Amino acid sequence: MQSISDYSSAIQLRSDRWSGLREVCAALTRDPQPNEAVELLKSVTLHLESLGRMEPYWAFPGMAVFDHMRRQFEMGKYDDLAFAVNRVARALATGAYRRRHIPLERDSIDQEEHDDEAMLSPEARALTKPYFEVLIVDSVSEQQERWLRNNVKSMRRSEDPFIYEAVVVPSLEDALIAVLFNHNIQAIVVRPGLTLKSKAISTIVDRYTARAGGRASIDALKPEDYGPELCRMIAKVRPELDAYLVTERSVEDIAGHDLGICRRVFYNQEDFMELHLNILRGVQARSKSPFFTALVEYSKQPTGVFHAMPISRGKSITRSHWIQDMGAFYGANIFLAETSATSGGLDSLLEPHGPIKEAQELASRAFGSKQTFFATNGTSTCNKIVVQALVRPGDIVLVDRDCHKSHHYGMVLAGAQVCYLDSYPLNEYSMYGAVPLREIKHQLLKLKAAGKLDRVRMLLLTNCTFDGLVYNVERVMEECLAIKPDLIFLWDEAWFAFARCDPTYRQRTGMNAANVLRPKFRTEAHAAAYEKQQAKLKNADEETLLNTRLIPPPDARVRVYATQSTHKTLTSLRQGSMIHVNDQDFKGEVEQSFHEAYMTHTSTSPNYQIIASLDVGRRQVELEGFEFVKRQIEAAMSMRRAISQHPLLSKYFKVLTVGDMVPPEYRESGVTSYYDVEHGWTDLWECWQRDEFVLDATRVTLAVGGTGWDGDTFKTEILMDKYGIQINKTSRNTVLFMTNIGTTRSSVAYLIEVLVEIARSLDELLDDASRMERLSFERRVHNLTEEYPPLPDFSRFHDAFRADDVTAEGDIRTAFFLAYNEKNCDYLELDGSLKAALDAGQTVVSASFIIPYPPGFPILVPGQVVSQEILAFMRALDVTEIHGYRPDLGLRVFTEAALKSVRDKDLSSSPS
Repeated sequence: MQSISDYSSAIQLRSDRWSGLREVCAALTRDPQPNEAVELLKSVTLHLESLGRMEPYWAFPGMAVFDHMRRQFEMGKYDDLAFAVNRVARALATGAYRRRHIPLERDSIDQEEHDDEAMLSPEARALTKPYFEVLIVDSVSEQQERWLRNNVKSMRRSEDPFIYEAVVVPSLEDALIAVLFNHNIQAIVVRPGLTLKSKAISTIVDRYTARAGGRASIDALKPEDYGPELCRMIAKVRPELDAYLVTERSVEDIAGHDLGICRRVFYNQEDFMELHLNILRGVQARSKSPFFTALVEYSKQPTGVFHAMPISRGKSITRSHWIQDMGAFYGANIFLAETSATSGGLDSLLEPHGPIKEAQELASRAFGSKQTFFATNGTSTCNKIVVQALVRPGDIVLVDRDCHKSHHYGMVLAGAQVCYLDSYPLNEYSMYGAVPLREIKHQLLKLKAAGKLDRVRMLLLTNCTFDGLVYNVERVMEECLAIKPDLIFLWDEAWFAFARCDPTYRQRTGMNAANVLRPKFRTEAHAAAYEKQQAKLKNADEETLLNTRLIPPPDARVRVYATQSTHKTLTSLRQGSMIHVNDQDFKGEVEQSFHEAYMTHTSTSPNYQIIASLDVGRRQVELEGFEFVKRQIEAAMSMRRAISQHPLLSKYFKVLTVGDMVPPEYRESGVTSYYDVEHGWTDLWECWQRDEFVLDATRVTLAVGGTGWDGDTFKTEILMDKYGIQINKTSRNTVLFMTNIGTTRSSVAYLIEVLVEIARSLDELLDDASRMERLSFERRVHNLTEEYPPLPDFSRFHDAFRADDVTAEGDIRTAFFLAYNEKNCDYLELDGSLKAALDAGQTVVSASFIIPYPPGFPILVPGQVVSQEILAFMRALDVTEIHGYRPDLGLRVFTEAALKSVRDKDLSSSPS
C-alpha cells in the first residue's frame, strides 16, 4: 500500500484507499488460507485507519456509517463489510451519491447501482440537481450533531435547486483541513461552540494550516475571535466559498473584524430555514451564468431573421441539399443560438449593458480583479489591447525577450522603446528559463541613472512560461516599485488561468499579488519599514541595491494587468480569453484609452458561443475549480512518479525536475525535486512562498535525447503518427506533456504504456543492431545530450534605432516599418554571405522577426544586430520551421543605405 507521502492531495488518496479496501474485503470473503488471511486482516486494518483520518471531513458515507463498518470488521462480519464497502467505493467512483440515497445493507436492492454518472446522457445529467456539502463548525456531542444534521435535512424542499448534506467538525483547525480536503464543500456555517485545536495528526495540521497563516498565528487567537478569524482564514485559501457566522456577540463587537467570505451574520438564533435559504442563495449566485442563460433563452424564441448571417437559426443549412452533414454533426442548438443581433435579451461585447456586463462582473469576482473583459480573439489580441491602451509612443517598456510574439508586435503598434530582458539559459535542453529579478532591477537602475526613469512605463513578463517556470510575482512587484513607484505590470498568464483555483498556485498570480500589496502599502508597519530601509540605503551603490530586497514607498501605485487564455487551461471554446485589471489609476487615467484599444482590436461580430463558454467556464471555476485543479496536479504528479520509478523508462527518458530547470541561486528552499522515492512528495507550499522561481508541477518536461530522436521527431513521428498522442511544445531534446483539468488517470496510464512500449522497442532494436548501427545510435544520443549550441542573449539594437548608447532600449517600430520597403532590404545566406560578412567585422542588422519552432521565441527582432553567437545558434538548429527566414534566399537584413537614412533623419530632426 502506497504511503500518504506518495500523494500530493487528499482527493486521490481517499479514492485509492476505498478502492484498496474494496479489494482486500472482497478477498477476505473468498476463504483465504490462514497465512493469507492474516495479511488481509492487517491490510484492512491499515486501510480503515487511513480512511478514519479522512472520513470526518466528508458527508458521504458519513462517520456514523464508517464507524458501523469498523464494528462489522471487529465482529468478523466480513461479508456484510465487503458488501457495504463495495457500494460505497462504487458510489464514490461513479458519483452516484450525489444523485440519490445509497443503501448499504446486504438485503437492499439498488436498481441504479450500475449506472455510472458518466454514462448518463448530457441531457439527463443536466436535469439532475447539483450536489454539494455544507461544513458546520461546532464542538458538539454526538447527539447534538445528529440534531444539527436532522434540522439541516428537514429544511429541504422539492423546489430547491440544489441538494446538500452537512459535515460537522469541532475546531477551527479541522475546518481549515476540511475545506482543503473536501472539494464538495461550498458553504461553511461557523457556530459559537467551535474550539481551536484539531485531534488530527500534527503533520496534517501543520500542512493545511500553513496555507491560512500557520499554527503560530492560529495559536495567538483569542477564543472570542475564533469564528470571525476562521471566516477570514478560509477566505485566504478558498475565497470562492460562502461563510455564515452564528454568534452570540453584539454587532458592535463583530463590526471591526475582517470577516473574509462571510455573507451574513446570524445573531443568537436557530432559524434553520433562514440559514438554509441563504446557503442556497449563495451557491445560486455563483451558479449564475447570465449570458449563457440569455443565449439559451434566445435560441428558444421564434424569430424572423432579417439581418446578416444566413446561418442564423440554421436556415441556410436546413434548406440545403449539400451541407446537411454539418447540421447533423453540430446539432440544432448551436445554429439556433447564432445571431448578429444584440437585442432579444442578448448584449453587445463592445458596449455591454446587460448579461455580458453581468458575466464580466462575475468573472471579476471569480478571478480577484477590479475589472474583467472578455475576448473572443485569443490572448494574442488581449496582449495588444493592453499594450496599446497603456503604452504611448516613446515610452520605455521592459520586455521578456522570450515572450509570445503578440507582445513584440504590440510594441511595434504602440511605438514603444523596447528594453529586452534576458532570461537565464538552459543550454542543455535548448530552452530559456525566466528573467531573474536582478536583471530587471539592473535595467531599471541603469535607466534611472540615465535620467530616463520617468519614461519607463511597463514591465511585461510571462507567468508562467510555456515550460512551467513561475515568478515570485509579489516580490518582483515590490522591488520594482521601490525603484519606479508607478510602474505598470502586465503579466501574461496565458497558461496560468487555472492558478486561481489552488491556494498554493494562487499566491503567484498577478491579481492575488495586487490584492495583497494594496492594503499592505497602507499599513503603519510598512511605512516604518520603508523609512528604516531608506535611511540604511542612503547613497548606496547599484551593487548594494541589487543585493537588497527593496521595500516600495507607501504611496506606490499598484497597477496590474493579467491576460489569460481561458481556453488553454480552463473550460472555454478556442480563442476564449480574459483581461483582468487591478489598476489603482484605471478609472482616472486608463479607462478611455483602454476602451479605444478594445474597440480597435475586438471584432464587431464576436462569436456568442465563445462568450457563453467563458461565462460557463467562470461558473465552473467558482464551483468546482478547486477539485478539478487538485485532480490535474495529482495526475501530473503520478505521471512524474511513474516515469521516474520505472527502471526501463529511466534508460531512455528523464523527467526534468525543478533542480534541472531552476538554478540553485533562485531556489532559496534548496529543494531540487518535488518528488523522491524515499520521502515522496515535497509540500510545494514552502517552495512557492520563498523561491524566486518555482516549477508548475502540472507540466512534465521529458528529456528524450536518450532515444536518439530529437524533440520534434519524437513528437511528430512517434507520439503523434504512431500513438495518437498530441502535445504542443518541444525543444531540441525535450517534449512537454501538459496536464489540464480534463486529464484523466486513464490518459496518464496510456501515456506510460506508450513510453514503456517505445523503450522496449529501442531495447529490441539495439539488441539486434550491428556494431555500426549501435555506433550511429550512440552518436545521435551524444549529439542530443552532450553537444548542444549555447543559447544566445539579446545582442543589441543597432545605433540607428537607439537614442544613445547608455541604455539598451530601441525603436522597434521604426525598424519594423523600414522593412516594408524592399529597397531597404537584402538577403544573406547563413553559410555563405552572412558568415563572410560577420567574419569580416561588418555590422549586419535583422529586418524581420526570426522565430524558430522549436523553441518558439524570437532570436532576432527588427533592428537587432546579428551576432556571431546568434549565427552559430541558427546554423546549429535542426528544425524545419523558422518563421521569418527564407531558406531559398537567406536572412533578411537592412542595407547600409537604409540604416544611414535613419541615422541622417534622426540627425536632421534633432535640435541643433
